[in-house]
Amino acid sequence: MNTMIELIQSHRSIRKFTNEKVSNEQINMIVEAGRWAPSSHHVQAYSIVVINEKEKKRNLASLAGNQSYVESCPVFFVICADFYRLHEVSTLLNKPFEVGEIEQVLVGAVDAALVAQNMLLAARANGMGGVMIGGIRNEPEKVANLLNLPKYTFPVMGLCIGYPDQDPAQKPRLPLKAVVHDEQYNTVQLNQVLREYDDVMSDYYRKRTKGKRIETWTSQMANHFTTPKRPQVGEFLKNQGFLKKE
Repeated sequence: MNTMIELIQSHRSIRKFTNEKVSNEQINMIVEAGRWAPSSHHVQAYSIVVINEKEKKRNLASLAGNQSYVESCPVFFVICADFYRLHEVSTLLNKPFEVGEIEQVLVGAVDAALVAQNMLLAARANGMGGVMIGGIRNEPEKVANLLNLPKYTFPVMGLCIGYPDQDPAQKPRLPLKAVVHDEQYNTVQLNQVLREYDDVMSDYYRKRTKGKRIETWTSQMANHFTTPKRPQVGEFLKNQGFLKKE
């Protein structure tokens, strides 16, 4: 199998790191890989904030839901959707600037996600590991203030990077039959496929926790969606110039 395919298919989230430092050269290599990600209409609506300061990582760990690995990782990145420089371009050329629709939120979020994935793959290709941090959106206004983010930007995700100090088992993914459809969306087999996946996931958790946790994927997801998630993000986006206020 092609080594890149092997790398992609061997993904695991790494949350524990050795004390080995990530050099400035390695950081530049990771960022450069992110810079070459695809971008909608070539707008390149992203920015990367590199965090090395221990105190700042500690603050971000707290804001991201007390995720200790944000503080303990050698380097932490915050990948943002960024239309600020596009606003400056429009102002410079005396053109209207329209980013109030949800389409631009999607464009910025997708651009940032593609950049983050490139960065993680580059780090892993060089012996490192990492984990994406969605919790960076828990307190978006505080994160924005801490990082001095201007209007028309918003944090999409964090990324911990370092040398792995753990070797976790791979978490099974949904079967192909649940996520791949030929020609049109097919719902016929879904219930059966999900039951089969529940067996796989409960076995995974049983082995991972030595019998302390036996949980199905369907019960986990059903519980997850019983409450709204990060409702504060919408208001923050409006304050940042997105999602036009009524």
